[in-house]
Amino acid sequence: MEAELTEHRDIRLTPDKERTAMEANFVRVRIDRNLCTGLGNCVALAPDVFELDEDGKAVVLDPASVVDDDALLEAAESCPYDAIIILDDEGNQVYP
Repeated sequence: MEAELTEHRDIRLTPDKERTAMEANFVRVRIDRNLCTGLGNCVALAPDVFELDEDGKAVVLDPASVVDDDALLEAAESCPYDAIIILDDEGNQVYP
């Protein structure tokens, strides 16, 4: 069975936590909806980034709302099912 993924691009993360077009790193956040159980840890840790949809599954609200890469990583790590997948700008998986 193929994984149902939602993907959001253009999340800008910079080492100094400030977003600028010149300095931004672009990553992708994918949510594997087959793994997501709607526990809501990601929403609790990053409510400006994640919410649960009508199916009770996590979705990314606004990719541009990510200012702190540590908060994004903490939200991803909080998912006990590893449903949040983070990739760097070259497509390399950063987490999990």
